[in-house]
Amino acid sequence: MPHRARLEAGLPAGCTAVWPTEPDALLADLRDAEVYVGGRFTAEMAAVAEKLRLVHVAGAGTDRVDFAALPDGVLVANTFHHERSIAEYVLAASTMLRRDFLAQDRALRREVWATAVYDAAIPQPTTLRDSRIGFVGFGHIGQCAWELFRAVGSSGAAVTGSGRLDAEAHGLDWAGDVSSLDVLLAQSDVVVVSAPLTPETTGMIGAAQLRALGPDGVLVNVGRGPLVDQRALYEALLNGGIKAAAIDVWYRYPSGPGATTAPADMPFAELANVLMTPHSSGITTDTFRGRVDDVAANVGRLARGEPLRNVVTR
Repeated sequence: MPHRARLEAGLPAGCTAVWPTEPDALLADLRDAEVYVGGRFTAEMAAVAEKLRLVHVAGAGTDRVDFAALPDGVLVANTFHHERSIAEYVLAASTMLRRDFLAQDRALRREVWATAVYDAAIPQPTTLRDSRIGFVGFGHIGQCAWELFRAVGSSGAAVTGSGRLDAEAHGLDWAGDVSSLDVLLAQSDVVVVSAPLTPETTGMIGAAQLRALGPDGVLVNVGRGPLVDQRALYEALLNGGIKAAAIDVWYRYPSGPGATTAPADMPFAELANVLMTPHSSGITTDTFRGRVDDVAANVGRLARGEPLRNVVTR
């Protein structure tokens, strides 16, 4: 919505943009819509969208689009541009958690100086220069984050679904498929999760993988919440199985703007070693200006009968 004027200015001549805010209005407007822009598309919506030609997700994830309900010929496209913003989050969160800045903040609010200078029992932390970063998924987000980690001198490795990643070309120590997941976690100080959510990847990081990461390891999840088993993650954080986690993607979401809901079944908010953010790592003007331009350009291509970009297959 902050970029509404930019989107409308980029649409082809003769295109009318409608911005429904209520569910009933949305269903009514869908009857005449040729393009729907949004992150969620249900069977109920598909049933009334008689003229629909394109569902354009205003982000990368298409897991909330009911592909099975879409009529033949309706295309689905997505857009990215979040990788720079999320990469900043990943580097910042990794630094904060590896060096205990969250714990130091809470301690100093109690007038406790929780650093090795004032408490000999506290070890001096290492820098990211001395850390191995493991990537679970190495698409736009992983690659952009890795460039930042490389700049501070980290080493890295990755596992991907295909296992066809050229490690040497990206400056990684090694790369493999998901059969190497446990090895990756065991060798990593920080694990960055940015894989796509599919039936095969759901719960791919569970209790065994978190044990492999170990008590000094940090997990940063910017992919999808269910990639990591929430009970296993909660128990690992509660019991010291891993050092800390930054969680930006969750297991439950509000129904819409202004609504509230707990982000998970487990009480992560009670844990001191968790950085909790509301799926905000990619929410910047940089991200959404790029997305708006992509959506408008694809609508123009559709109007002109040209091939679309970023089409997602069923």
